[in-house]
Amino acid sequence: MAGDQGQAAASAPVPRKLWEHPDPESTLMYRFMQDLNRKHGLNLKTFWDLHTYAVNNRSAFWAAVFAASGYIHQGQPRAVVDDETAPIDAVPKWFPGVALNFAENVLFSPRPPGGDGDNSEERRCTTGKEDGKIAITEVREGASQVRHVTYGELRAEAGRLARAMRARGLTKGDRIVVVGANSVDTFLVWMAAAWIGAVFTSSSTDMGVKGILQRTVQVDPKLVFMDDAALYNGKVVDLRGKMAEVVDGLKGCLSFAGAVAIRRFDEAKDVSKIPKTETWESFVAAAGEGGSPAPEFVRIGFHEPFLICYSSGTTGVPKAIVHSIGGVMINYYKEGRLHEGLGPDSVTLQYTTTGWIMYLANVGALLFGGRSIFYDGSPFQPDPSILIRVAAEHGATKLGISPRWMFEVSKAGLRPREMVDLSRLRTVTSTGMVLSEQLFEWFYEVGFPGHVHLANISGGTDIAGCFGCMNPLTPVYVGGTQGPSLGVNVAIYDSTLPDGSDGKEVPHGTPGELVATAAFPNMPCFFWGDSMTPGARAAPPGSKYHGAYFARFKHVWTHGDFCVIHPVTGNITFLGRADGVLNPSGVRFGSAEIYSVIERYFADRVQDSLCVGQRRPQDSDESVMLFLLMKPGMRFDRRLANEVKAAIARDLSKRHVPKWVFETPEIPTTVNLKKVELPVKQIVSGQTIKPSGTLANPQSLEYYYQFAKVEELVGPKEKL
Repeated sequence: MAGDQGQAAASAPVPRKLWEHPDPESTLMYRFMQDLNRKHGLNLKTFWDLHTYAVNNRSAFWAAVFAASGYIHQGQPRAVVDDETAPIDAVPKWFPGVALNFAENVLFSPRPPGGDGDNSEERRCTTGKEDGKIAITEVREGASQVRHVTYGELRAEAGRLARAMRARGLTKGDRIVVVGANSVDTFLVWMAAAWIGAVFTSSSTDMGVKGILQRTVQVDPKLVFMDDAALYNGKVVDLRGKMAEVVDGLKGCLSFAGAVAIRRFDEAKDVSKIPKTETWESFVAAAGEGGSPAPEFVRIGFHEPFLICYSSGTTGVPKAIVHSIGGVMINYYKEGRLHEGLGPDSVTLQYTTTGWIMYLANVGALLFGGRSIFYDGSPFQPDPSILIRVAAEHGATKLGISPRWMFEVSKAGLRPREMVDLSRLRTVTSTGMVLSEQLFEWFYEVGFPGHVHLANISGGTDIAGCFGCMNPLTPVYVGGTQGPSLGVNVAIYDSTLPDGSDGKEVPHGTPGELVATAAFPNMPCFFWGDSMTPGARAAPPGSKYHGAYFARFKHVWTHGDFCVIHPVTGNITFLGRADGVLNPSGVRFGSAEIYSVIERYFADRVQDSLCVGQRRPQDSDESVMLFLLMKPGMRFDRRLANEVKAAIARDLSKRHVPKWVFETPEIPTTVNLKKVELPVKQIVSGQTIKPSGTLANPQSLEYYYQFAKVEELVGPKEKL
């Protein structure tokens, strides 16, 4: 049981168990726990024992994680965290005195540490990452082309590109941007940037010019690398027009020196007419002859900037979230090795664009000597089975997807375990949206082999990691995530309290807002361009950082998710975004509860749905609006609307039933296929918004403005 929850635990129904590890004592997490027992004289036996120890003994836990990682580094930490007494909003610094390089750790392996615990340059070797071992398999849409790249080739090409960057005057701290596909070349730019201590950030090529510039301008880049063409949905798109607009939009950036066009296909596009732009070949030529030595790896402080990611920005300019090198690396060891069990034999296929935080997971297996499959293109071309076939053909041990992908595969009637040999597959991770109970059951009853660990995870860009995570020591039950990530003190706070209050934890089983109550290493080090003075704390009141996470409740991180912790299993179920919580007549629930009913009973007729609350200035209470996107050939009518209402009343309660049910021609999504609720909620509540460049279909919002005057659309006798 995940904590002392008294009578609530005794009365809570336990969800159906779907999976458990056949030999938990063989797992890395269990062995790590035994190491702690031996070193500290403990008697930890379960995941919950380990989690409690990790949050109550923060320095000892994170010191053990860093020691276990074996990362190549220099220096010894003066402390694990620079101020043990500092509240989370003080954003304390971790492992002062330690310096690392991401590319060095991806491209090389450490030798066993010496007697003094040192793990510096002379201890670097290629054991486990031999020159001839395949590191990356790049697969283009529909498996139309496959490219294998070895660790030796990556070292040589990344070193040469790093040398070219140095020849052009790039140095530690410069921002380098890629607008590119999930390709080997994009990865090489990242490795070269990390090699010289530069800060890397990326956007996908399917993002609009506005979205790219919203991100790129605010970080004042030195260089932008951009693909000259893209493949998606079976079509090759010439990107030179977009490239020219991006270059023009960066002309006001003081640091911007120019753009480099990446040849995406056999023939390079002519970019000679685009100002300040050169080809990849021209840029790399600055490195000189191939035999010239690569520059030394620039190791940067554990807490220093390494990677910039961006908030979704669905209603405004995305926030530039700056992650530290040490925070990303230590957290990925904890999650990748301890929670997931990744290692030298791992082969990961993570479907992602380069503009999503899961791009980090896409390459993470390389830190541990495994192989990554980079897939570029639509996951549904030429049909929804493509990722399944690629995973089987290349022996994937881990497949990373989204609930949207799983829903489309199930809707298409596919049964992956009957289509291909998935005997090597050990884990399927799902993130990006709430995974419905129906998809949990489909996964094990119909979809995938019973030995596969379905890992529903949630966290994201803000922390380059997870709050709700998988683990090999507890079962998988229907619904939710298995539990919290080690070392993160997660709680659920009363969502009815006003902003700026002290906050109050609610009992397990009661929904509320997800918070973290103590600092952890993979918190952002700051927001780029935030209102802070040099040497000041990273998140002072009034800053974007403080407003994003610390203004809701005092001295805790509020993540913005509406969740509930099961009092028996400890599962964390994500019910939707806190800013999208539905609250008619004081009944608070998440949109995911409504979506689950639609998927359970109406998937044969309804393609997708969107549920938002409407509360205009003149409204005394909130009304719930449900929009249904019909499958081709299916008709929306009053009978269907009444069926939907009856099903919601039956499965949830009468107070969950939407006041309004309408058809919609399109549901707004981000370029990563996440449905977007907040802009629609604002629009139907009478606001006029400026669509963000992150939306894949910003024009879809226009349809929803009419519902701000819903009474004029629907007469009393026509209410649905």
